[in-house]
Amino acid sequence: MSVPLKLRTLWRVGVRRLLAAVQRLRLPGPSVLPVAGAVVGVYSGLAAGLFANLILLVHGLSLGFPLLVDAFRSGTEARLQLTEALMSARWHFEFIIVGIPLGLGALGLARLIEPGEGREVVRRRLEVLALLVLGALSLYYPLVGLAAVNTLLQHARGVGKDIEQLSPFFVVLAPALGGALVGRLLRDRPETHGHGVPEVVKAVESQARLPARNGLLKLAASAVTIGTGGSAGREGPIVYGGAAFGSEVGRTLGFTQRELAILMASGAGAGIAASFNAPVAGAIFAMEILLAEFQLRVFSPIILASVTATMVSRGIMGSAAMLERVAYMMVSGWEIVFYVLLGLLCGALAYAFIQALHGVEEFFRGHRPGRLSAWLGRQPLHLRAAIGGLLVGLLALAHPVVWGTGHEYANDALVRGLPLALLASGCVLKLVGTALTLGSGGSGGTFFPVTVIGAMAGGAFGELLHTFMPEITAPSGAYAMVGMGGAVAAMTRGPLTGMMMMYELSGNYAIILPLMVTCTLASALCHVLVERRAARAGARKLALRRTPVRTLVTWAEPVAPELPATELRERLLTSTAAALPVRGSDGKLRGVVVAGALGDRWQQAGEAATVEALLDAGPVLTPEIPVGEALATMDAQSLNVLAVDGGERVGVVTRKGLEHFLQTGPREDLQHEPAFGVTELRH
Repeated sequence: MSVPLKLRTLWRVGVRRLLAAVQRLRLPGPSVLPVAGAVVGVYSGLAAGLFANLILLVHGLSLGFPLLVDAFRSGTEARLQLTEALMSARWHFEFIIVGIPLGLGALGLARLIEPGEGREVVRRRLEVLALLVLGALSLYYPLVGLAAVNTLLQHARGVGKDIEQLSPFFVVLAPALGGALVGRLLRDRPETHGHGVPEVVKAVESQARLPARNGLLKLAASAVTIGTGGSAGREGPIVYGGAAFGSEVGRTLGFTQRELAILMASGAGAGIAASFNAPVAGAIFAMEILLAEFQLRVFSPIILASVTATMVSRGIMGSAAMLERVAYMMVSGWEIVFYVLLGLLCGALAYAFIQALHGVEEFFRGHRPGRLSAWLGRQPLHLRAAIGGLLVGLLALAHPVVWGTGHEYANDALVRGLPLALLASGCVLKLVGTALTLGSGGSGGTFFPVTVIGAMAGGAFGELLHTFMPEITAPSGAYAMVGMGGAVAAMTRGPLTGMMMMYELSGNYAIILPLMVTCTLASALCHVLVERRAARAGARKLALRRTPVRTLVTWAEPVAPELPATELRERLLTSTAAALPVRGSDGKLRGVVVAGALGDRWQQAGEAATVEALLDAGPVLTPEIPVGEALATMDAQSLNVLAVDGGERVGVVTRKGLEHFLQTGPREDLQHEPAFGVTELRH
């Protein structure tokens, strides 16, 4: 056999073996999860870069639009500045060199896999991951260009300082207009109205789905809120967006519910890492707050997601530290006592912020006593958000820290750039302004505002200490820095997250001891206060669950099983609960007939149908049965209405009425709350 023939034979044998090996390729979920986490982290970094630049663009266009127009005219100074910004941008072309071969290679490998015997899952996973990598490359470079445009507009240093050059009319009007626009955007998507992090925590705990569309909508709405001066943070929407993207990717890849929860936590932690340029803090946040576990199986996807998110966000937004790097040294051992007091202060402030936020939400939704709250509750979301924005604008006239994220003023607190009066007033007004922005219907996160509140509070506390005890205390900037960590730890009830975030942002190991003391105590105090209130609410709810259903029964005249359906319709139309009990000839209740369940059954049974063919047979309750037991019976039988036999009187009790009772307590109109609208009845 000649040499060329031998080589061709070896080549054919090698190709056949390679194809056979490809067919045996399996990609189980645990092996794909780290790669999926890294890809989700890339998109979280892109989301952070997009969000930050959208905020700057919204604000920059309102102030520097003529400069942007001038940049597209040849020979102008603005054109030269734009060219210089584009030339100095961090393009990172090595991403192309690595990403394109990986993506195309995975696509080519997927094409070699033949269908059948479970290989479709392998093929789909390779294709999805490859397309995601290539899609990320197509998004990264336009975002770098957008960042260069924002550099031209000279707003990359933050929007908060620009308020000093704005007219008072614009300061008041801009947040109101932004609130109105956000209200219009979110009016048909009530599930997007939250602050981001609580929704992600709930989704991870329940292993529920977070739609990616909601994540994009939340990013856009929050960019408008913050860009027009609303007091909110940018990390909440990015956390939500990262988790939502992780949810969609995990479902597309066919992950289990547990793997899906880990991937959602990876995307959320990557959002924190990209927002704060703090990869370790992002990973700790995902494990401590979202998953509440530190097991080896969750490390790989979360760590890789935080790393890739930080790399991408640094390429778009730069690697400069968010906070001023200030030197720190503990002056005396007495300062530990003062940091204990600061921890208690931060815990109390975080609890006050939580209460203020919930209180404003309830007030604007009409759930508080008084005519004004009732009037606001009747207004559409865009009007409520506009009113909240107007109030925020008025507060911004009193103190510029209220405007936008306000983290620029946190830097001023670190370098002792603000007097005591501005520090103390800024702490209070930022708390109130953020509660008004988010509680009235605006969109945004709470991390950034909380760090600013902590910086203001810590700075004011430090100024007082250093004024009266300069020999044994550090300058107030040290207390401002530790106060930021304490506020984050208290807000999240995650001391490790607060410690690591401020350690990374400060870049100074010497601050770790004060951080450990303050973050631990702040988190513990806020946890105790929140749990104490929750325990009171839980005790009240337990008491309500033990309340007999007799006050919640809608008493009604029963119908006979032989009653024609045509006559039943007229009876149901006049029933307040849109449901009636059914009693047989023996005097015993047989069940209920409900308006909402009639359509299909009536169509199947025909016009000559009787109540017998339309009723829901189920257990009969007594008026003394507790509310909780009645709900449990409904759950076991998969019913929403049950009959109640009170001896001389009979009636029905509805799931909606019982759940309303548990949420709001006794109300006179609960027994008139229908289970279904009469418009659901077939005419």
